[in-house]
Amino acid sequence: MDTDRGHPGEGAEVLCIGSELLLGNILNSNARWLAEALAALGVPHFRQTVVGDNSQRLQETLREASRRCRVLVTTGGLGPTTDDLTTQAMANCFGQPLELREDVLTAIAAHYKTRRQSMPASGRKQALLPKGAVVIPNPTGTAPGMIWEPRPGFVILTFPGVPAELHAMWRQTAVPWFRQQPYGRGVTVSRILRFWGVSESRLAAAAAAELAQTNPTVAPYAGTGEVKLRITACAETSQAAEALIAPTQARLMKLGGSSCYGCDDDSLASVVLNLLMERRQTVATAESCTGGGVAAALTAVPGSSAVVLGGIVAYANAVKHKLLGVFTTDLERHGAVSEPVAKAMAIGARHRLGADWGVAVTGIAGPGGGSASKPVGLVVFAVASAQGAVTVTRRLNSSRGRHWIQAVSVGASLDLLRRQLLGLELENTWG
Repeated sequence: MDTDRGHPGEGAEVLCIGSELLLGNILNSNARWLAEALAALGVPHFRQTVVGDNSQRLQETLREASRRCRVLVTTGGLGPTTDDLTTQAMANCFGQPLELREDVLTAIAAHYKTRRQSMPASGRKQALLPKGAVVIPNPTGTAPGMIWEPRPGFVILTFPGVPAELHAMWRQTAVPWFRQQPYGRGVTVSRILRFWGVSESRLAAAAAAELAQTNPTVAPYAGTGEVKLRITACAETSQAAEALIAPTQARLMKLGGSSCYGCDDDSLASVVLNLLMERRQTVATAESCTGGGVAAALTAVPGSSAVVLGGIVAYANAVKHKLLGVFTTDLERHGAVSEPVAKAMAIGARHRLGADWGVAVTGIAGPGGGSASKPVGLVVFAVASAQGAVTVTRRLNSSRGRHWIQAVSVGASLDLLRRQLLGLELENTWG
């Protein structure tokens, strides 16, 4: 039992529990999601911690957090197995016994019944909660969470580690609870602007004045081939925060020009698909070095079947010739990684699959296969329509490795199609 009551702290902390997180077996996406969720509620968020499935270390972490923060949000360790230690460790840490909650046990049994399964004996473990804890129902799983105040001024909210269950429980129970507590400082709203084909340093230099603002703040983030600018504003209401964001967003979009392709959850693939849907047009792909990555990016977007007719992965020259109609003379004279071949691939995909647009990419992703005239990282892109075909050649940074070259090539292919659909210049023109 922890007899040191400490002093209630400020704000919130996030504690993610699970040895699989420390071992790197699972990406800790919950921490990022919770950070954004707390920010959206205006809850000050000062620290994130990850601890393994060890009762002693978990209790030490709980004691430390109880002296620092007012709200601790935890994920993980609520299941029925022996390594799910969260609830018991919390009870031990603060000297409270666990009690069987019959209402929770009934809900767990009902969940198994809807799946035509009998509840295992271990399921009772999930119905054991500290005395005084308020249940957070789990509408999609068996592990409930809880809202528990083990000492005055310190509240713990527990959630399962399964992201889908966490998200549903958070929206259903945690959001209304937070809105009734004095933990928030107004509302925080963020907007992400997405840019393709411009470096982070160049973007930051052009937007120096905006990056110096305090409310809203602007921060750049570099990704794989793209740069994001996150605009964050704090105000009494979400509408007031949006009003603070609007002029800054407009200035940044004007600075970015055609390099700014979307915002928030947009992707190059979703933007391209929306443009095709608006025009009621279709697309087909022909890929060499990306191995189907362009088609995969497009078909990952819901509703893509309305415009994506199909794709051909053509690594071998014989396949380029037989399936896409690339002339053997072009292959022999210019090589597979060349503008004539890329153009022929795009035209061939469009004709063979009966699409309005054809997109092609061919290149040398490495680590081998390069030469002095055609080094690793050389990639050629092409887009074909009824009006003809255009090609672009890029020399990507070979030191980033094969997967990076492939990922950037997928994005560059989609950006080339986006620019053709919008009638934009092929080259980015950052001012």
